[in-house]
Amino acid sequence: MEALTELTRQMAREGIRRLLVLAGDPDWSAAQAQAFSRAQPEPVLWVSDDTDAPLQCSPRALTTLLGREFTHAVFDARSGFDVAAFAALSGTLSAGSWLILLTPALDKWALTPDADTCRWSDTAVPLPAPRLVTHFCRMLARSGVLVWQQHQPLTVPHFASREPWHPATGAPEREQAAILATLEEMSPGVMVVTAPRGRGKSALAGMHIARLPGNVIVTAPTRAATDVMAHYAGERFCFIAPDALAVLLSEGRTPDARWLIVDEAAAIPGPLLQTLVAGFSHTLLTTTVQGYEGTGQGFLLKFCAGFPHLRHQTLSTPLRWASGCPLENFISDVLLFEDDTLHALPKGEAEILPLAQDSWLTSPERPAALYRLLASAHYRTSPLDLRRMMDAPGQSFWQAVVGEQPVAALWLVEEGGLSPALSCAVWAGLRRPRGNLVAQSLAAHGASPLAATLSGKRISRIAVHPYRQRQGIGEQLIEHVKSRSPDCDYLSVSFGYTRELWRFWQRCGFRLVRLGSYREASSGCYTAMAVIPLTDAGRALVEREQQRLARDLPGLAPWRDENLPLPVAEQTTLNDDDWLELGGFAFAHRPLSAARGALTRLLAHDPLPLAGVRAQLEEGRDEAEICSRLRLAGRKALLATQRQETAMALRTLDETRCLQLEERIAKLQLF
Repeated sequence: MEALTELTRQMAREGIRRLLVLAGDPDWSAAQAQAFSRAQPEPVLWVSDDTDAPLQCSPRALTTLLGREFTHAVFDARSGFDVAAFAALSGTLSAGSWLILLTPALDKWALTPDADTCRWSDTAVPLPAPRLVTHFCRMLARSGVLVWQQHQPLTVPHFASREPWHPATGAPEREQAAILATLEEMSPGVMVVTAPRGRGKSALAGMHIARLPGNVIVTAPTRAATDVMAHYAGERFCFIAPDALAVLLSEGRTPDARWLIVDEAAAIPGPLLQTLVAGFSHTLLTTTVQGYEGTGQGFLLKFCAGFPHLRHQTLSTPLRWASGCPLENFISDVLLFEDDTLHALPKGEAEILPLAQDSWLTSPERPAALYRLLASAHYRTSPLDLRRMMDAPGQSFWQAVVGEQPVAALWLVEEGGLSPALSCAVWAGLRRPRGNLVAQSLAAHGASPLAATLSGKRISRIAVHPYRQRQGIGEQLIEHVKSRSPDCDYLSVSFGYTRELWRFWQRCGFRLVRLGSYREASSGCYTAMAVIPLTDAGRALVEREQQRLARDLPGLAPWRDENLPLPVAEQTTLNDDDWLELGGFAFAHRPLSAARGALTRLLAHDPLPLAGVRAQLEEGRDEAEICSRLRLAGRKALLATQRQETAMALRTLDETRCLQLEERIAKLQLF
């Protein structure tokens, strides 16, 4: 420990942080980390689900600590490795800190089941993560990382001395001062400031607020993340949550402020952010690049490109630690944060080739380039996506390459193929197995109890290099995959609906099969699902789902003004599919959202009061108001009442048919 203590003093003088890996049996690695913790003058933060340390946090709750600073931390990866939390933790450590990582023995780690895989691989039991572990261990050979393996002595190498580091004083640094001067003279429009973590973006925003005359509105994904900005802004700081601010703007109650400041803008859904920006003459957006929240380059391409007078500034010099910090460099290398994808113009004819997951083991530079391309196109890309790409089962990848450089990428996920019993249980609302996003939705919200028995491939991500877009390369990739999916009934995609994006999928041959009725929090858009049928069974499924969708469209308020390519809707009389849907709602556990169309048609033909159903579907009242009116205990009681009302209406229409239907659905649930 003496050599480690001396190195810690040197790190503090030089303003850097380092990674120490303790690899071995769980008890051994914990004992070494505890010995280190006891030797420190202040409590050491432990990030673990299994510890009684005085200062501890679960990996899943680590975001609650963002904006705070710690000296030294222990990250427990002995039974599962949440790399996003690992990266986030590194950003909270002050100069002179150690990040201590507890892992299994390095020679066994790749074959050890990882509990974190259950979170992103759609598996019920933990799986090993050999590609991530191999990649991580390969990176450990980089300078600056100490590895202490059980049954081996800890060797602390001699590191050449660096220049003494002087922490920021709180006054604007050179880069900050230049941006503040630009902001002071800025005409109406939007400025976005991007930087890696620790460069002083939030401090810059706070300094700008303190200098401005008049009112300023601040918003961010969470109030806690704005503490640094609030410190520098002082009494001028005024925070309004994004959703609340959007409501004020929609009601015409625009705050009396010229400036809007948005911290970590890339973490706010694009449509919501557009609404907020439109309400102010001047906007400053700050967002992290090369970080665990997402990629700033993708944010610039996908969101900021729509602003005609956008100004873009960057901060590159770290303020909370010295340049060239070994810990920051390692995190950036291992999680592929550095991205030069967009700096080169790939010219020439593109060749379409598959890319095997095992290429992470044999030629890692190829999948790394593909991941960076995907990250540049989707600013919500995170280390979770990297883990899934490396080790989740049922994934396949195609790329269009010019030489060795990918110019387009397609990421596919295998879905469907459920047993008839499981598919029927999904239809009835009794089961929700992991994964199978579109396949399950076709069963849970569609017309066929056996929809999830068909096999599909869902497009999880598609990206084309920005310099090669609008050349048909994305369509060529999809056409290529269609001809090479012999055992697949359909290709599918689930996406946040915009007219531009739908036009692309429509050109590729996709047909709409489902439309969401509320905006997704992650995208701010309504979800749409579309399918390309590849077999007779797939074509029959799509025809049935499109007919159902066309009949339900009048009840889907967000979509009434969209010119959607759907067949002419049948008359509004109840048909066989409606009876099955109503029976699934009345006698099983189908959600009201799935039965909305059939219920609307039922209300049009049934004279009964059906107070619970009518209040929600015809009068548009919210659930709390309906429960109060009907004296119901809550949402569950309301749903039970609505199911009972539907069953009563079916018996009134045709008691014999209703009894037969109830018996049929009971058999489906016991398939």
